[in-house]
Amino acid sequence: MCGIVGYIGHREAYPIILKGLQRLEYRGYDSAGIALYDGNNIKLSKTKGKVADLKERLENEITTTGNLGIGHTRWATHGIPNDVNSHPHYSNSGDLVIIHNGIIENYEAIKTELIKRGYTFNSDTDTEVLINLIEEVKKKQGVKLGKAVQIALNEVVGAYAIAVFDKNKPNEIVVAKLGSPLAIGVGDEEFFIASDASPFIEFTKNAIYLEDEEMAVVRLGKKIKIRKIKDDSLVNPLMQELKFNLEQIEKGGYEHFMLKEIYEQPHAIRDTYRGRLLAKEGIVRMSGVENHKEKFLNANRIIIVACGTSWHAGLVAEYIFEDIARIPVEVEYASEFRYRNPVITNKDVVIAISQSGETADTLAAIKLAKSHGAFVFGVCNVVGSSIARETDAGAYTHAGPEIGVASTKAFTTQITVLTLIALKLAKEKGAISNSQFHYHLEELELIPEKVEKALKSDEHIKSVAKTYKDAANCLYLGRGYNFPVALEGALKLKEISYIHAEGYPAAEMKHGPIALIDEHMPVFVIATKKGHYEKVVSNIQEIKSRKGKIIAIVTEGDVDVKKLADHTIEIPETIESLSPLLTTIPLQLLSYHIAVMLNKNVDQPRNLAKSVTVE
Repeated sequence: MCGIVGYIGHREAYPIILKGLQRLEYRGYDSAGIALYDGNNIKLSKTKGKVADLKERLENEITTTGNLGIGHTRWATHGIPNDVNSHPHYSNSGDLVIIHNGIIENYEAIKTELIKRGYTFNSDTDTEVLINLIEEVKKKQGVKLGKAVQIALNEVVGAYAIAVFDKNKPNEIVVAKLGSPLAIGVGDEEFFIASDASPFIEFTKNAIYLEDEEMAVVRLGKKIKIRKIKDDSLVNPLMQELKFNLEQIEKGGYEHFMLKEIYEQPHAIRDTYRGRLLAKEGIVRMSGVENHKEKFLNANRIIIVACGTSWHAGLVAEYIFEDIARIPVEVEYASEFRYRNPVITNKDVVIAISQSGETADTLAAIKLAKSHGAFVFGVCNVVGSSIARETDAGAYTHAGPEIGVASTKAFTTQITVLTLIALKLAKEKGAISNSQFHYHLEELELIPEKVEKALKSDEHIKSVAKTYKDAANCLYLGRGYNFPVALEGALKLKEISYIHAEGYPAAEMKHGPIALIDEHMPVFVIATKKGHYEKVVSNIQEIKSRKGKIIAIVTEGDVDVKKLADHTIEIPETIESLSPLLTTIPLQLLSYHIAVMLNKNVDQPRNLAKSVTVE
């Protein structure tokens, strides 16, 4: 989950790498470091803390000249966050420097052997072990750096995206990938290396995404050569044109990326269904489904695998697929699915959901499903990502870059895509009447403007947040389609405010959680008119009789819940299956405002990173 950046070319490397690290800081912010080659020596500086701390140190510590450099922002795995464990790491000779995203699982055995050969180690990281293994191979076998990297990587077990350079050969950087993302930006007599394309978007629109078990030597004045790590065979690189722009990864006047991304949801949802939803014609166009519709229509079941917020989107999809398309669905945590020896057959369709398209557990679940003959369909946001390449077919969400660690527009755009798939399959199966099909399409088309209306309650939501910002615990309750939204609301509060919160089906409150209810317990209840309204009102009465504080998300014009709740937040009316696209909006804003009031780092909450690319 670390972020890596590299540059080699005719520009000054330092400003490119520093800006790149700032854009990649969502991937990890425990520590950061930069290594620059100034034509004679490597200048290295690193520190515990954020990229801003690194910048301050750099300005006082080293000269920042040079046309070659690499940088790293870390989410700690091996070794606590401190200056010594920060990347980049030197080899023992000081000639080789490395940055690394991932985990080398057999590093202890390698380290033990290297110590026997006289190597010493300053850090607790697996990365320092890897760079010294590369040095040992290079020295012992008398090979060039690229070959040494290849040989060394065939001896390690784990995941990695690495960039390595040798100060004695400063016209090249060697990169390699397995299980962690790596993009190469190709400019005019210059190359950029990064975990994603955001660090170099203003310099080039051309990018190559390495596949797993591929490596490349990026050399000035030469074409990039990509090889398979295992057998040294050459690979023809596929150049892709980047589709996003610089404005999309800047805050645009908002205080935080999270708030910007909450407010981008109307536009993101429109972009997601644009060209796919033709409400007036009564058509849903999903080429990934259309080209493989027999797989879906003849499936025994759909298995959805995902993690975190994407898992919650999958739970909403379970209701949609079973209710509208009458297809049985199971929703699995990808991290558990891959380890529990699941029963999978070639009659199953597996839908893998991931914002980044790089989630390690979800990727492993995909590979497991494919090994059993299942058809795998991906839903992700990042073009060219590992999941997009690994799946048999798929659909992009078109949410645009999501920088805030706590997902917002990813959730609503994933639900949008999954709803379109369910509606298309329902129509193909004859599981939905023509009138109901048209009604669903028309309502989905209206969702962006209804989200815009829900966002107008922001100031009211801010005042509610002020009342509950000092709560120690919170409960979130929902029923039916909105039970997953309760889970997602609780997750958002936990992620960015560090307040303990739990989500439950409202009816389950009587089976344990009701013991927690007292005058100090805020309970956020999704109580929209559609669905199990009377049952939810009954649940609210049970809470009130025990002095609990009720904050209710209600349909505009509601009367009954308003009489009972301490606070209500209104949303526009829509059909039940689409209500999660609206009910989640006030919960996102509540979490955001509470976290801001508590002076938390909203975009970079502690211990978290945006893309979980390690186990």
